[in-house]
Parts: sequence; C-alpha cells; structure tokens
Amino acid sequence: MAAISTAVPTAVHAAHAAPKVKSSIRKLNFFYGHTQALKNIEMDIYEHAVTALIGPSGCGKSTLLRCFNRMHDLTPHTRYEGEIRLYPDDVNIVSPDVDPIEVRMRISMVFQKPNPFPKSIYENVAYGLRVRGVKARSELDGRVEAALRGAALWDEVKDRLQEPGTALSGGQQQRLCIARALATDPEIVLFDEPTSALDPIATASIEDLIISMAGSVTVLIVTHNMQQAARVSSYTAFMYLGELVEYGPTNELFTRPREQKTSDYLTGRFG
Repeated sequence: MAAISTAVPTAVHAAHAAPKVKSSIRKLNFFYGHTQALKNIEMDIYEHAVTALIGPSGCGKSTLLRCFNRMHDLTPHTRYEGEIRLYPDDVNIVSPDVDPIEVRMRISMVFQKPNPFPKSIYENVAYGLRVRGVKARSELDGRVEAALRGAALWDEVKDRLQEPGTALSGGQQQRLCIARALATDPEIVLFDEPTSALDPIATASIEDLIISMAGSVTVLIVTHNMQQAARVSSYTAFMYLGELVEYGPTNELFTRPREQKTSDYLTGRFG
C-alpha cells in the first residue's frame, strides 16, 4: 500500500495553536431499535478546525455525524443516550428537550451526493435565509453572494443566478450545496463523504474549499479516503464497530498511531 501523505497546509494547523472546544461528546450511545450503533463515544470537537472521521464501512462514522444535527429523529425507533454538548451555551443537542429544528439551524450538513433543490441557483442559497425570516432583498442579495463566494462559486454563476441549480455540473452542484449550508452562518458544517460522487478535479476543488473554511467555521467530515483525511483535516478519529478507537492530531495518528487496530487499518490489513 502506498504511503499516505500527511502534509496539511500550514493554514489548517495555524488555527489550533491553542484549540478551543466547540463541542464535547460524552458517553454517547445510539440505537436503531435494539441494535446499538454507537458505543460510549467520548471526544472533543475543536472550534474552527477540520475533524475527519475514518474507519471501515459500517463502523459508525455517518451515524455519529448525523447525531450532530438530529437527522436520526426522522427515523422511527431510534434512541440517543449520553450527551453532545454545544458551546458556548453548553446545551446538550441530543436531549429530547431540545428542538431538532433549532439544532439544524446551527449545524448544517452537506451530503454524499449533490442535492440541489429544484429551484434557481439564487433560491437554493436563499432558502434557509427565508426560513429564518430574512425578507429584505438587499440583505438576501448580499448574503447569497457572500455564501457563493465562500463556496468558490460566485464567479462561475453570478450572471445566471436565475438558472436552475440542477443545470450545474456535479462539482458545481456540490459547491452550491455548500453555499446553501454556509448562507445561514452555521456554527458547524457536517460533510458526509462529500466527494465520493465527484471526479478528481471536482474533488480537489471541494477539498481546497474545506481547507479554506478552517479558521472560520468548525467542520466535521466523514470520509473513506484516508489520503483525503490527511489532506484536509487537523484532527482525525478512527472508528471501528461503533467504538472510537483512537483520536488525535491528524499527523500524529497517521504517522504514530497508538493503537494496533489503527495501525492495521492505516496499513490496509483490514477495512
């Protein structure tokens, strides 16, 4: 197996000289009916950093990611135990007393396959703002442009904002979805295998975008691609069979793993 580069741009690491915790996961268990999918997960997510979740298929990566915006609430017979605390207000976002809609207002998600709404490019980005009650056209215009610039898409679409979002290329559609996620100024953005359906050029564009987001927003990304985790993240968590095996700075986990299971996975002995 080819060696995995752990070179991460300096800008990614510069933001973490004194990392601040944005979210704390404590004794988190998750159940689909009687099946336990997550087992006693404990880890901190650092503010304005990119954290990658890696591990073989079925290890619980996406299950953990979707706990953060309560996506599991849409599936019958699911159950959370433990806490995911969100700072600075120190609220447990998986508590039944917390409205999942409020959680989703603070934590945006970009899915595996681009899923633009059947609306114009402009309305795709403006949708969440309208839901939040933003009505002034001048404010909508400014925030739509800022989000499209943040997703490195503005220059490509500024003259065709009224065209359907579905008319864009796959990579552009995914960046449109990222712009839609950024428009409401989320505290955390979740990425679930965001480049698995894209070609290498579009993948590189999305990776550059994720790297550029470090320092301004907290990012949690699930990826099967270990090279991608090494390229974009400052912290990496390795999961196996619903458990957190190892978590730490990306360069340390990839070059000096503490756990034998981590080493075996990184060197291709299983997974």
